[in-house]
Amino acid sequence: MTSSDSSRTARLAANIPDVRPLDGIRSLKVKLSLVVLVSVTIAVVITWWGLQKELGPTRSFPLAIIISLAFTLIIARGMTSPLRQMTAAVQAMSEGDYSQRVRATSRDEVGQLAVAFNSMSEEIASADQIRRDVIANVSHELRTPVAALHAQLENLVDGVIEPTPATLNTALVQTERLSRLVSYLLDLSRIEAGAAELKISEIDVLDFLDDAVGSLTMLDAGKNIEFVVDVYPEDLTLHSDPERLRQIVTNLVQNSIRHSPYGGTVYVTARAEDDEIVLEFLDEGPGIQKEDREKIFQRFARGGPNSTTVNHPTSGGTGIGLAIVRWAVDLHGGTVQALDSLHGARIQVRLPSAPHVHQRDEENKLT
Repeated sequence: MTSSDSSRTARLAANIPDVRPLDGIRSLKVKLSLVVLVSVTIAVVITWWGLQKELGPTRSFPLAIIISLAFTLIIARGMTSPLRQMTAAVQAMSEGDYSQRVRATSRDEVGQLAVAFNSMSEEIASADQIRRDVIANVSHELRTPVAALHAQLENLVDGVIEPTPATLNTALVQTERLSRLVSYLLDLSRIEAGAAELKISEIDVLDFLDDAVGSLTMLDAGKNIEFVVDVYPEDLTLHSDPERLRQIVTNLVQNSIRHSPYGGTVYVTARAEDDEIVLEFLDEGPGIQKEDREKIFQRFARGGPNSTTVNHPTSGGTGIGLAIVRWAVDLHGGTVQALDSLHGARIQVRLPSAPHVHQRDEENKLT
């Protein structure tokens, strides 16, 4: 067959309508059997009709063959349409386009493959979007403190500004922001790798919160924030992983600090309720919009202008801290949610008094 014949055949196939009358049949073998049966029946009927019309075998047989092949080609094109669509979609994926989807109306093995392919495409597109978000957000978050530090140090070296305590404190704040981002990224990499486990020990809640919150009082960036820790009863204890619990408290208190006004108050409370320990973190900031209350616990989430979403442009957050909070809470078998508050943000964490360690590492990964 010459190249012109091949191109002519391709054009002919492209003009064949995409007819799919057998989509309701669940078995590909049954479909093929029906196509063969109907094709043979058509050939027999056309041959019989031609002989009855005295067309003779030389004209009846070719006519029967042509009509049977035309029927088979039309039906086969509809049956294999998802395969051709998948081929085109894979080629598009190789060029970075993950938006292609396959029409999955067939109920047979090819249709099931099309459904699986669409699901895989969505997963790949989601993973690619997350990768892009990670690069974009981390680049943005790194660029801001690095640029600020560079300008600050350049002014100090050139003698434009004096190394006063206020100047050095500004540089320290940017350094702490960089350190916090690196810490978040390290935590995130361990989570994604599934390298997470709980090391349970008994914790005195009041002493733990006093220590954890006290270590963060120097991070208020000169806002003169008051920190209030209230535990009831005072001898309340919790069986938890101290490192993961400190992650929860640190990230939530830092989030409250970022959104608190100058001279504001951050409240950290703990109480026993049935078989759970309830921790609450309240601030006097702008609060969290209802539509953002679930979103803020997703990586690199973005909220509205009045939201305390950690990736808001004015917040100085990375969009990772609260996602790590949710992961650490889930790891303990607890829950975390943003609740209504008269003013500011109110985030509640519920942890079981004796958490059960997850059996599968996959359950410990961020979604």
